Amino acid sequence: MNELISLQITMFLMMLAGVILKKTGIVGEEGKKNITDMVLYLVLPCNIVKSFMIDFSPDIIYSFAQILVLSILIQVGCTVLGKVLFVKMDSAKRKCLHYATICSNAGFLGNPVAEGVFGSMGLAMASVYLIPQRIVMWSAGLSVFTESPDRKSLIKKVITHPCIIACFLGLFLMLTQISLPGFLESALTSVSNCNTALSMIVIGMILAELNIREMADKSVLYYTVIRLIFIPLLVYIPCRLVGAEPLVTGVSVLLAAMPAGATTSILASKYNGDAHFATKLVVISTLFSLITTPVWSMILI
Repeated sequence: MNELISLQITMFLMMLAGVILKKTGIVGEEGKKNITDMVLYLVLPCNIVKSFMIDFSPDIIYSFAQILVLSILIQVGCTVLGKVLFVKMDSAKRKCLHYATICSNAGFLGNPVAEGVFGSMGLAMASVYLIPQRIVMWSAGLSVFTESPDRKSLIKKVITHPCIIACFLGLFLMLTQISLPGFLESALTSVSNCNTALSMIVIGMILAELNIREMADKSVLYYTVIRLIFIPLLVYIPCRLVGAEPLVTGVSVLLAAMPAGATTSILASKYNGDAHFATKLVVISTLFSLITTPVWSMILI
């Protein structure tokens, strides 16, 4: 729990750095746009490739098949929920809500939280659980923001995105277990390690443009309940009913209970979405997760 709280406080400190940089004028609007592009086109693709570079043998495929299937079902369910739960919202907000329902912050918080609660086996389970989410967030998730005149143009736009290419490359490296040259892996790791800091700083820059009084938004609170309570509950109850392994249930529910992903703000800012609203989703859901994540952990262990 100390590690979890430390991670979340670290995120807020990084956001605060972004707020200060923007408020003091050290980074202007053009600078914010440039940093956003750098995260989206360089840092995130490196982070995605690095995240797939895990040991993956036939024995592990067999052992982790249950959590992989469950993760796929959860992603399908979240995609459907994102489409049906927010139909009455205006278009710009609906895109943010849809994407934030599909893509939680499990990619950043998931591994350390799973390891802290369930040990080394929990970390391995989390790595497998995150594979479908990483693919979905840069395919179906990305398509939420990248509108095109027709389906063919949309598909072309999505599959040529650097983050999708990174998913394909990462899957190839994972399945073939090919090792990159030491200098290349070192460079990849170094750039990948910038992801969290730069993403949080960009969110802080967007947050600097918000009126604090506007943070209390009913639709944001509604989303927060869906993301932190309703979705993990939808995972927990069926797992208990079908008698899934306790570790599989625990890791799946805990990662399903993560707050909105930081990429919600990044993509909304890049593709002319409602970046202010997206930032509210990330900040408020992350704040409330300081309460809900420990509660879910106590229920699951």
